Amino acid sequence: MVRHGETAWNAEGRVQGQTDVPLSEVGEAQARALRAVLAGERFAALYASDLARVRQTAAPAAARLGLPVRLEPRLRERHYGKFETLTYAEARARLPRDFARFKARDPDYDFGSGERLRDFYERAVACVAAIAARHAGEAVLVFTHGGVLEMAHRRAHGTGLSAPRDFEIPNAALNWIEIGGGAWRVTSWAQVAHLERALDDLPD
Repeated sequence: MVRHGETAWNAEGRVQGQTDVPLSEVGEAQARALRAVLAGERFAALYASDLARVRQTAAPAAARLGLPVRLEPRLRERHYGKFETLTYAEARARLPRDFARFKARDPDYDFGSGERLRDFYERAVACVAAIAARHAGEAVLVFTHGGVLEMAHRRAHGTGLSAPRDFEIPNAALNWIEIGGGAWRVTSWAQVAHLERALDDLPD
């Protein structure tokens, strides 16, 4: 599983969610680095969120591997509602009560017009599980967002949704998860040796 490359909004600490923001020049370079490091791997299929920053990240590797990109809307980032387009600092200043619920990881908070954390978890985990079941015994490459990766990591480790995040999710890092028989296991996380620069912009 791979998080998309960097965008200008990532660098600014601006909330993207499901807003369709393209890669920056840094992100495009990261996508090329992914193409190089994944060239020696073999995958049965390649899936990606349908948002532009993920499609752009997946495209170079897909071309090198000779695999079609299977777009999967359920791999989209969480919908952050009224937080989207704001920086985290702006959200804290303008919407202090909402920001407090967000920081507390309230599973029922939906940003007014967005997605509850518990619903996002169920969507993300169900999507990844369905892909794994469809390709039992095979290696699959999945390009997605930091939030989806966080939900997959929590599912693998049995970590509650309200527990603080104690792991990094850098842009364009490689994250390996084995799924089978109902069990999820992280075998390697946040591999960034292929990148000159990695950025984890998500709030702790």
